[in-house]
Amino acid sequence: MLGLNYGAIKRWLPIIMALGVLAPLNSSADTIDYHQHLYSPEAGARSSPGPKGIDADNLIAQLDAAGIRRAVVLSVAYSFSNPNKPPVPNEYEHVMAENNWTSAQVAKYPQRLLGFCSVNPLRPYALEEIARCAKDPNLRTGLKLHFGNSDVNVDNPDHLVFRAANEHHMAIVVHMHANIDHHRPYGAKEALIFLEQLLPAAPDVVVQIAHLAGGGGYDDPATDAALSVFVKAIERKDPRMKNVYFDVCGIAIPGTWENKADLVVQRIRQIGTNRLLYGSDAATADNAPKSALKRWHNLRLTQEEFREIENNVAAYLRNWLLAAESRR
Repeated sequence: MLGLNYGAIKRWLPIIMALGVLAPLNSSADTIDYHQHLYSPEAGARSSPGPKGIDADNLIAQLDAAGIRRAVVLSVAYSFSNPNKPPVPNEYEHVMAENNWTSAQVAKYPQRLLGFCSVNPLRPYALEEIARCAKDPNLRTGLKLHFGNSDVNVDNPDHLVFRAANEHHMAIVVHMHANIDHHRPYGAKEALIFLEQLLPAAPDVVVQIAHLAGGGGYDDPATDAALSVFVKAIERKDPRMKNVYFDVCGIAIPGTWENKADLVVQRIRQIGTNRLLYGSDAATADNAPKSALKRWHNLRLTQEEFREIENNVAAYLRNWLLAAESRR
C-alpha cells in the first residue's frame, strides 16, 4: 500500500481547489448556511429577534438541531442607519459596536462561524468602516449590504463601496431588492444597472445576490423580472457574471412561492446548481434553521439538486474551510 504524504497533500490542496476539483468540499452532513445573522441585544431591540438578540451560543445550538455544520454570519450593523426607523445618536459608534460584537461572537466558534462586516453604503463613514473591518480577521472575508434596509436606489448607483470591497479583497453579499415599504423602483431595469455598473466595480471578488434577487418568497413579479436579467446574462456567458452566486435564503416562505413552484425550479436550473448557495436567514422564533431547511425541501427539486446546492463551497469560503478542517 502506498504511503500518503499529508504535508504534500496540504500543500497541493489549495491548488486543487482553485481548479475546482474539490467543490463541493464538504459531505452531505456538512451543509453550510450562507445567510445567517447574529443580533446584539441592542440590535435585536430594533428588529424581530427582540431585546434578547441572538448570540453565537444560541445560533450554534439551533444549527446543531438542524444538522448544519457551518454558517456565514452577516452582521446587522447597517440596521442602526435604517432611514425608516428612528435615528440613533452617534450612529457610527453603534455601527462599529455591532460589527465588533459580531466579530467577538464568531470568534467563539472559529471552526463553525465566519463573520461578514456590514454597513449602509450611503453613509459618509461607509468606506472608513469597510477599511476598518478589512483589518479584523473575523470580518475581513466579506461585506453585507442591504439595499432595502438602507433605502438604496440603484438608479443612482454609487460604485465606491463596491470598489472598496474589491480593493480589500472582501466578498459581497447583497440584498439588492429595493425598499418595499416605500415602493422604490425594482425590476429588470435595476438588475441591468447592477449588472452593467456595479458588478464591474468589483470584478475580482465573489458577489452573492441574496434571496434569488428578491426579498424572500417568490410572489413579487419584480423579483422574477430582476432575476431574469441575470439568467439571460448567464446563458450568454457574460463575463461580468463569472464570480456571481445566488443564495436561496427565504425562498420557501409559506404562501409566497407555491403558485410559482414550477417557475422557481426553472430559474434554479437555468442559473445552475453550481452558482446556488443554501441559506436560512436569522434564527428567530418563527424561522428556526431546522424548520427553514424542512421548508426548503418542499421545493420541487431532485434530491441530487438539493445535495449539490447545500454542499456548494463558495470561493470566498475555501481557505477558511481548509483552515477549519486542519484544526479538527
